[in-house]
Amino acid sequence: MHRATKATSIQKGVKETVFLRDDCRCVLCGSPWGIPNAHVISRGQMGMGVEENIVTLCPECHRAYDQGQNIEKFGKGTTRESLQCYLIAYLKQFYPDWTKEEVTYKKWSSF
Repeated sequence: MHRATKATSIQKGVKETVFLRDDCRCVLCGSPWGIPNAHVISRGQMGMGVEENIVTLCPECHRAYDQGQNIEKFGKGTTRESLQCYLIAYLKQFYPDWTKEEVTYKKWSSF
């Protein structure tokens, strides 16, 4: 497995920790159908699969987040960037020193 692929993948233990942290619900709409597999900083942007970068989203909210679509709770004109700001603020409740750099894979870092 390529190092970047390994770094951005979400391990089972991370999913379990995130699911409990997020009260077993979608952090955007509160649905009980949430799955802890959404990267706040996307895999395409080399966001790592660590608990500080993963949130629980239901399939509908995850799809909307990925595509920058409206989520009823947030109203019309919702963008991926505005949802990402909301999710980062959510994560900072648990990880006050959260930074994008800390959850982004760097090619030359030791993993």
